[in-house]
Amino acid sequence: MGIPIEFNPSLALRKYKTTDRHKEECIPEDLEAGKDYSFLKEGQRFFWLKGEIPLLETKGNQQVSRPLASIRILEATHFILNGEVYTAGKYLVNEVYNPEAPTIHFEGLEKISTK
Repeated sequence: MGIPIEFNPSLALRKYKTTDRHKEECIPEDLEAGKDYSFLKEGQRFFWLKGEIPLLETKGNQQVSRPLASIRILEATHFILNGEVYTAGKYLVNEVYNPEAPTIHFEGLEKISTK
């Protein structure tokens, strides 16, 4: 018997104010560079803590947007709620992107410098 865990190269959250979702499961309405936000994901998830990763919008079933921002995970904690495992934490927004623009911000797991 194994332990179901997931390694995530990005943080994928739901659209702002998605019904039947906690606030922390959704992208903030006012995503701003330099601010930190809380997140909540179902399941035991592991994120890269020593570098920048993309923030994506998910519609579920691994359908995700282009990067909305470059973030750094500040902390992640696993816990059980109503018998289910969750991962909660905080992330810092480094840059906010226009998802409609054709600019590439990440190549695999490497962030491409735009400065």
